[in-house]
Amino acid sequence: MTASEPKAKSDSHTEFDSQVQDFSLERPLVIGFGAAGRATASALIARGHIPVVVDDKPTDAVSQLASDTGIELVVAPDHDTLEAIVQSCSVVLPSPGVGDHHPVFAIASACSKPIRGEFDLARIWDNRPIVAITGTNGKTTVTTIVTDALVRSGIAAVAAGNLDVPLVEAIREESTEEFVVEASSFRLEHADRFTPTVAAWLNFAPDHLDAHSSLDAYFDAKAKIWATVRSGGVAVANSEDDAVLASATRSVDQAEVQLVTFGINSGTWHWENEFLVGPSGPLVSSSDLKHSRPHDLANAAAVAAIASAGGAKLTSIAEALKSFAGLAHRVEFVGTYGGVTWVNDSKATIPQATLAAVGGYESIVLIAGGRNKGLPLDSLREVVPNVRHVVAMGDAAQEVADALDGVVSVELVTTLESAIDCASAIAISGDTVLLSPACTSYDQYASYVARGDHFRHLVQEKFS
Repeated sequence: MTASEPKAKSDSHTEFDSQVQDFSLERPLVIGFGAAGRATASALIARGHIPVVVDDKPTDAVSQLASDTGIELVVAPDHDTLEAIVQSCSVVLPSPGVGDHHPVFAIASACSKPIRGEFDLARIWDNRPIVAITGTNGKTTVTTIVTDALVRSGIAAVAAGNLDVPLVEAIREESTEEFVVEASSFRLEHADRFTPTVAAWLNFAPDHLDAHSSLDAYFDAKAKIWATVRSGGVAVANSEDDAVLASATRSVDQAEVQLVTFGINSGTWHWENEFLVGPSGPLVSSSDLKHSRPHDLANAAAVAAIASAGGAKLTSIAEALKSFAGLAHRVEFVGTYGGVTWVNDSKATIPQATLAAVGGYESIVLIAGGRNKGLPLDSLREVVPNVRHVVAMGDAAQEVADALDGVVSVELVTTLESAIDCASAIAISGDTVLLSPACTSYDQYASYVARGDHFRHLVQEKFS
């Protein structure tokens, strides 16, 4: 079956596949007991494998959950204790986000213990078609629209992976015919048995240098997407991202896997005279989309390439693109007050995401800062001329100010509340106040979602 053929349900798609398992689950070790780690542990237990779990900073609720389910939870073991645990286990299953610096990786390597991830477990237990999507920016948006296009085409598709539902949890649903998986670098890094029918890489920019050992390590983790594609499947690459396209051209065996490209001005799917054009001709006009900033056009081309490869009807892809209104915390309109528009782009945790957001507005008061991921912020200088003033907040406020020194006026504040007050005092009618931090939220918030929710609440409360 090729990736473009209709998906037929198999009576054996959820059966154990011993041919793809190269490690024992007799005594698995799960590292990290966050949402993904808990889903992995639960999936193991459901199949009769009792894991050992290591977590360096479990909450009281997490500790209680481990106790209630009979899981052996080891909290912040020292090196010798961790080494003994690894020695006693059959496989190491790190949760996404457990950084390369964690000692378990060196210990497992020294002990010759296999390191595998959630995707490998899902593949052992389930063989239904998967559309896998990676990239530094746009993964969630593209995953969401592709899933919608498949569902509109009559395919029982579900989004999973680096979202609310990990893949090992999603495969429990027997009625699902196809999974659309947001594949982060953390999940791909240790995926050796993951076999999607469609594998897409949207773009590449520096990110997660606080967790990956180097930029090359981050790139290599992303590039594993190409090694996973099933024979007869489809690889989808950004024709206008030199690093992604070169990696695809170098790594994809085009005798076994079809290579499809996308872009704004070039690719199998591209924009021409305001129309998104593919092999069968025009699909939608940019005027049909609710948002048509440059990154929206690139995402739409990616959606068309990926969804069509995954079996979606062209009419359904067009409907999904036309109906997509955006996601929370991703260039999300909050309100217009006194002629000033307020926008929540809390999801922008790297400079490139902030630059993409800035490109959609003409006169901006930018709120940036938080906790840097170890990334250089010099590229933020490109916010000019769209940005006329910056309010820098949080741990990275001085870093933001230093990056923009001599380019644009910057005010330094501590909290989001003070940033909103400052931006409100600076903004004039016609301006957009844009929260697009270029940094993580972890200096003051548990997630970018919490930061974005607080921003929305503060703005609406201030002007109500």
